Amino acid sequence: MAQKRKKASGKKTSSTRTKKSRLTTANIERFKLMLLEKRRQILINVNEIEDEALKKSHLDATGDLSSMPIHMADLGTDNYEQEFALGLMDSERKLLQEIDDALQRIEQGAYGICQATGKPIAKARLEAKPWARYCVKYARMLEQGLVTEPEQSTSEPQEYKSIDDSEE
Repeated sequence: MAQKRKKASGKKTSSTRTKKSRLTTANIERFKLMLLEKRRQILINVNEIEDEALKKSHLDATGDLSSMPIHMADLGTDNYEQEFALGLMDSERKLLQEIDDALQRIEQGAYGICQATGKPIAKARLEAKPWARYCVKYARMLEQGLVTEPEQSTSEPQEYKSIDDSEE
């Protein structure tokens, strides 16, 4: 008889989990704090990258008194380091835009909803990537080139061919 009770209570827990697909106010507030902290970290990183790579001249970086590089390879290295820093800054700025968009979705009440399908985004996905705008299934289809990214101006979810529904 004890085994039957355990099974019944196990079923109760799993059905509770499936019903809890929408985010609670506390969840949204926690994700908002996560987004704001990540945003703060990115702004610090971008400022550090700018200070290190872009504001320092060759003279400041090497302590060399001459404005001419010792070797042509030094020029190439300096250019590579500056391009690398610019690439990092660009990536960080794109992520910053994603975070700002997610914060805007929180304000609009659309956070945690896939922008392509209109279905809830799994909480585990939001834990890993709180700025996610698509559910795992749709993001996977985007990566595979099976669908195109919907335009930001449309608020209506797109219809798409279903892959395996059990993968979400």
